Amino acid sequence: MAQGWLGLEGRAVIVTGGASGIGNHIVTTLAAAGAYPVIADLTVETGAKRDGAYCVHCDVTDAQSVQAMADAVVAQYGKIDALVNVAGINLPRLLVDVRGERPEYELNDDSYNKMFDINVRGMVYCAQACVRQMLKQGGGVIVGMSSESGKEGSQGQSAYSATNSARDALIRSWAKELGPYHIRVVGIAPGIMEPTGLRSPAYNEALAYTRGVKVEDLSTDYRKVIPLGREGKLDEVGNLAAFLVSDRSSYITGTTINISGGKSRG
Repeated sequence: MAQGWLGLEGRAVIVTGGASGIGNHIVTTLAAAGAYPVIADLTVETGAKRDGAYCVHCDVTDAQSVQAMADAVVAQYGKIDALVNVAGINLPRLLVDVRGERPEYELNDDSYNKMFDINVRGMVYCAQACVRQMLKQGGGVIVGMSSESGKEGSQGQSAYSATNSARDALIRSWAKELGPYHIRVVGIAPGIMEPTGLRSPAYNEALAYTRGVKVEDLSTDYRKVIPLGREGKLDEVGNLAAFLVSDRSSYITGTTINISGGKSRG
């Protein structure tokens, strides 16, 4: 995406989970648009530079770590213009393992708590730390990464879907709270996307079992379920995120935008 039209030059934008997957594509898109993206991730060291971005080590489930991350960004750039909260985890789990063959793929305290801690609690901590700074500045943007599953549900991914429904609810509520302070809050809900490199064999095995298929049968003829006939591109999510943190989307708040090629239950 070329610099100029979005007016993102010099904007400090934190991307949690920005070291890989969708988050990394958002980082590179923001950098190309002239912004100052910040990778906030467990896998980076504070002060390092990567993909045109400043790095800050951050555990989104630890409030102190999150506040230290926000403080480091302010120390580096003097402000936080936007937060794109991408950090999340998906552990495919059944409510009940009906076949009784793989009890480890049944929801338990560990898998449930891990998804809600990272996906929901982490989003709350990051938004709190950034909004405190945005209030001092007189405005900003919060973007929460959600998922089509939060609206549609997903077989074998009920808890993950629930975390995304929670994210959507937070987005709607925070937009009402923060609008008077010139802080916009919006969401992005990707559908079926091209592989990110984060899908491990263990993830695919779990997903296949929860859906009652073999791993090799997970692929789908997308022409049957997506009106546009293909999976989404990660750069398309990056472009949407860049637009939403820019002033070009200045009247968009309190909503989560599906980016799913038209896929729905209907």
